[in-house]
Amino acid sequence: MPITELLNAFVAFLFAASAPVAIILSVGLDSGLSEADIASWIFAVFTFNGLLSIAMSISYRQPLVFLWTIPGAILVGHALENLTYAEVLGAYILTGLLLLALGLTGWIKKVMDWLPLPIVMGMVAGVFVSFGLDWIRAFAADFLLVASMSALFFLLTAFPRIPSLLPPLIWALIIGAAIILYRQPVALDALDIGFTLVVPQTYLPQFSLAAAMELVVPLAVTVVAAQNAQGIAVLKTHGHNPPTNAITSCCGFMSMLTALYGGISTCLTGPVNAILVSGGRPERHWIAAVLLGVMAILFGLGAPTVTSVLIAAPAAFLSTLAGLALLRTLQAAFASAFAPSFPLGGLIAFLVTLGGVPMFNIGAPFWGLVFGVMASLLIERKSFAGLRRAEG
Repeated sequence: MPITELLNAFVAFLFAASAPVAIILSVGLDSGLSEADIASWIFAVFTFNGLLSIAMSISYRQPLVFLWTIPGAILVGHALENLTYAEVLGAYILTGLLLLALGLTGWIKKVMDWLPLPIVMGMVAGVFVSFGLDWIRAFAADFLLVASMSALFFLLTAFPRIPSLLPPLIWALIIGAAIILYRQPVALDALDIGFTLVVPQTYLPQFSLAAAMELVVPLAVTVVAAQNAQGIAVLKTHGHNPPTNAITSCCGFMSMLTALYGGISTCLTGPVNAILVSGGRPERHWIAAVLLGVMAILFGLGAPTVTSVLIAAPAAFLSTLAGLALLRTLQAAFASAFAPSFPLGGLIAFLVTLGGVPMFNIGAPFWGLVFGVMASLLIERKSFAGLRRAEG
């Protein structure tokens, strides 16, 4: 029995099923989606991507776990202020087509070289910062709950030598859940937590120019630059050789399939793969990925139960979980956005995105990229020249 691989898979699954799912729930509720819509979204991104993870990991004998783009989910939350859900799903389809084309043609590197990463990360930071602020505001709503979760998270993060089987974020979740149940024991009895199989919702996507311009390029960028690049780097660091073009093509194909059931674009996950390769022999890491794929499928099939439990949780709990989960990502986004190259473009992208003002019915993240690139083309021409020399 592969005990090490099973343990790594279980810890990675706990991470994937905690804060990232809380982010889906926050975005869905804030955007006015129904409980059935959110359950179908969770079903699609876990079940279909679990099947893809199993197939790819067995085929390449590498840990290749696919889930969904968390930055993309946050982008969609902003987009649903101006677009219908059907239009957003149509943008998912177009994003999948773009990713598929990039993977089949091998043009990924050229596209990412043309769009400077600091400007992309400025846009990502502008989108993510609201979740960090929601975490801070949650202290006013429920100080004991938020302070306990945050204190334990930072304590275990600051002293990694403290014996801990689970990551700090999972311990924060556990202490938060314990406080909620201690204060409201009746709520557990009143909540129907029996396992309920999902009844997936099928949708008819609607294609619109506004949705395509606002979401397709930013979503594709979050998949390729913010997610796949991270996952590929993690795997290469641990001696694996992930197939970049095949990964991108699979992300494109699966993005089109999950969109029909409300799921957002597929990506190669970074943190989950990092947990899978954190122990054991490298030649057996793929077994952990397969085990996690099985767990993801089962979790997706029980999506209604998961959705019901999380909706019953206090808003401060979800805000804290999401905010703590995105801290490192937000830190990396700021560090990249305000690096020596393209600092003004990154700043403009951040400010325009943070401002949240749509123009021509197209959301702020798209304009953050546009104005960030324009500012750099006008004022930071030396940075583009340096980028071309680096390519050469």
